Amino acid sequence: MRGQDVRLEGMSITYPNGFTAVQPTDLHVRAGEFFSILGPSGCGKTTILRAVSGFVEPSAGRVLIGGVDQSGIGPNIRPTALIFQNLALFPLMPVWENVAFGLEARGMSKRKRRERAQQLLDLVALGDQCDKLPSELSGGQRQRVAIARALAVEPAVLLLDEPLSALDLKLRQHMRAELREIQKKTGVTFIYITHDQGEALTMSDRIAVMNAGVVEQIGTGDEIYSRPVSAFAASFVGEVNAFHGRIAAVEAGMARIDTAAGSLLGRNPGGLGVGAPAILFVRPELMAFGDHANAFSAALVRRDLEGAFINYAFRTADGQSLTLHQTNHGSPAPVSDTARIGFAPEAGIILPEGPMARTGQELAVQ
Repeated sequence: MRGQDVRLEGMSITYPNGFTAVQPTDLHVRAGEFFSILGPSGCGKTTILRAVSGFVEPSAGRVLIGGVDQSGIGPNIRPTALIFQNLALFPLMPVWENVAFGLEARGMSKRKRRERAQQLLDLVALGDQCDKLPSELSGGQRQRVAIARALAVEPAVLLLDEPLSALDLKLRQHMRAELREIQKKTGVTFIYITHDQGEALTMSDRIAVMNAGVVEQIGTGDEIYSRPVSAFAASFVGEVNAFHGRIAAVEAGMARIDTAAGSLLGRNPGGLGVGAPAILFVRPELMAFGDHANAFSAALVRRDLEGAFINYAFRTADGQSLTLHQTNHGSPAPVSDTARIGFAPEAGIILPEGPMARTGQELAVQ
């Protein structure tokens, strides 16, 4: 198997009722890449997947796979395979027949189908489960059968539509590693759809963050987490504290923003000018107790112990909700009802005012 690249060139999708699910989009998924499209429900990510697979035709623009324009090419002919959320395994067929199902239509003999199914089941560590029915397998095992079946037709691109959503937390975490390992072994291009940032960050070579039909940012997990380019990307990926205000002064690569919590200094990668409405974002793990270059007093709302970490929810005098994460060293210092907290200027990033996802601290202090 060899992965191929996928390109969207000015592709948009508008339904007959006038709703535009995907705004004009340019996107390049590299051959052999594990690429995730991350966003909330209804943002258009599954629509993109269906356009790549051929189940939806673009209203404008085009889809190319391996440099070939896919216009007019049906899903049964495209070099893709799609794994749905419900897996759609045949309950009365043994595992190996489920895997080999697509090969019978290609005229392959039963003996060769069985051999190919065995190879793929060995690949997904289910070589000893060939003759069982899907109902006799665990959720994670059924997931791997679905992957083996998709790989049986030797796709260049494997499309996965939130395939882990029905699994419990520990099994999802285990399957993340399994999926990534399978992708590395096969070299097939994976395009993975999810609303779970943990899945995207742990598995992907690169991630596209989507909101309301628009791709807000494309980058590695580190780039999107540490260097977001929009308010939505900053607030959707990971937990974050947000300070709204206006730029009061600009320095070399930095800016000072006047907020309800006071005058705060942070990185200014977009070069926002004085007077511009903006938001300063800082991650909870980069906040700390004590006086810092950016510091203020806040009332403790709640302290949550999560094993290796301690999460604190605060509220400032003006009503600003904040969270602070600390590593649990076994003997945490007591925190008074009112504490002095803050962060270093390099920890904050200032971005233009814009739509935001609902952030974790909004929920934490309710």
